[in-house]
Amino acid sequence: MASPATRAGAQTTARPLDGLRLDASGPPGPADGLVAEHLRLLGAECAGHPGGHVRLSGAEFGGITTRTSWGDEAVDEATVQAATGVMAVHGRRDGTPRGLAVDYAATATGVLAVQALLAGLLAQARGGRLTEAEVSAERAGLLAVSQYLAAAGAEDGEVAEVAPGGPPFTSADGVVFELETLDPGAWAAFWRALDAPGDAVRRGWQPFQFRYATACAPLPRPLYDTARAVTWELIRGAARSSGAEVCRLRSLAERAAEHDGAPPWELTPRDASYSGRAAEEVDAPLAGLTVLEAGRRIQAPLTAHLLGLLGAEVVRIEPPGGDPLRGMPPTCSGVSARWLALNRGKKAVEVDIKSPADRERLRAMAARADVFLHNWAPGKAAELGLDHEHLSAAHPALVYADTSGWAGRLPGAPMGTDFMVQARTGVGEAARPADEPPAPSLMTLLDVLGGLIGAEAVLAGLLLRQRTGAGVRVDSSLLGAADVLTAAARARAAQGLDPRRPAGFRRPLPTADGWIALPDHSAIPYDARGLSTARALERLRGRGLSAVPVVTDLGGLLSSGSISRDAHGAPAVPDPWRFA
Repeated sequence: MASPATRAGAQTTARPLDGLRLDASGPPGPADGLVAEHLRLLGAECAGHPGGHVRLSGAEFGGITTRTSWGDEAVDEATVQAATGVMAVHGRRDGTPRGLAVDYAATATGVLAVQALLAGLLAQARGGRLTEAEVSAERAGLLAVSQYLAAAGAEDGEVAEVAPGGPPFTSADGVVFELETLDPGAWAAFWRALDAPGDAVRRGWQPFQFRYATACAPLPRPLYDTARAVTWELIRGAARSSGAEVCRLRSLAERAAEHDGAPPWELTPRDASYSGRAAEEVDAPLAGLTVLEAGRRIQAPLTAHLLGLLGAEVVRIEPPGGDPLRGMPPTCSGVSARWLALNRGKKAVEVDIKSPADRERLRAMAARADVFLHNWAPGKAAELGLDHEHLSAAHPALVYADTSGWAGRLPGAPMGTDFMVQARTGVGEAARPADEPPAPSLMTLLDVLGGLIGAEAVLAGLLLRQRTGAGVRVDSSLLGAADVLTAAARARAAQGLDPRRPAGFRRPLPTADGWIALPDHSAIPYDARGLSTARALERLRGRGLSAVPVVTDLGGLLSSGSISRDAHGAPAVPDPWRFA
């Protein structure tokens, strides 16, 4: 419960961890620096050197400790990516498993660790007794590929083609670019304006549309040839006339030059009005709290899914007739397996936001909720009368969360979707080593990481409300996720250093019947292609190297023991945190 002292006139500068102390110890864990930096940005006083055991404590709290590790078998980023299917999914565009040159699993682990600390403190403030949490990079990796795992374990199997190929495209004058549209009419109009063959345009729409689900896009070759035959200026003109959008791939140096140093989220408190809840024993950090989610695709639904795993009741706002993605194949018991990966366990209410009466009903629901979460297009919430100003006027204690593409930080930026944000922020350069041309990953890196950061931001908002009595507006974005993911590479670029990892970095080694991955910076003095995977691993482990087999068939993970099945029979990855 917020005290008068913490609520007295300091809402505009208060941070959720003001007055708390961070102590780190123990052996290094994944993303220790990220954890310390995020906690510092949230107000904690940092002491000691980064370590895998992080403890937050202060006068109002009994303290909570979070431990991070790589996992049961993995020992670093490369082996986590190999063991959890990240290499397999990222490599679909190329036809063979590929390691992400950026530290994706470690970054996700760091954000999840901060979530655990915030959730534990919130539970203590509400009467709970959580004092310890554990996060592993292996679980973070499984969470990152959960939609792909769900599709692999569906009753009817993957229905879209999974084959090598995908953007970006290259113009006649050498500009490498991404293309985005969610409208088949705009897709066709764009290519018609460039005189692409009609058959290729028709055949290309489905793999282009499904690339978010399959992590590949086997487009007809004539589309690439068409792009290579025209200038960038003509391509931009075709985009303007058709309603499609294009974005030149930017470098990390360009992003470093314009970076404003902003944190990945922004918390804006209102006047104090929340008196807290009476202390009670809670069996989960967010038990008794309600999250109202008006989200689509991945980012906001994943944010709400994580809050639900922490105990919140999540009520999903869906259009009349229900979310059309519920029926998107492949399915389990008639429900989309991918949809279940993000939305299982949520309640649903159908609301026609075009109807004044239904909008009023939604405002009434928001007035009873603790969190209102959405990822609508910029300006839509205000147009509907459902923005922060409208909802907080009736419910000042609301935590209002907007998970967007750009958070209004880059005027003139293109559509804020995963692959366009990757292109605009240099992720395509960071994700691939120096001997591969820059290209955004077709694995939804930023939608997933943006969802994780969105949940981190909401938890920070809830804790700030609990401590200060102030309702909070929370803004997070895919742009913030991209900046977190590329922080180390962007820093190298800002210093004039080569931001890319060396040739062949994190590229798994072929064996006679599969692939193996070595820890970063390890090497073997022989060719493993004449050995079976089992024999190669035996020889390497005999030399003291912690090599692991590369998961290439996600279906194989389903029988590993860590993946369960939900009530629909759909695969469900384990919760990313363990609390005690």
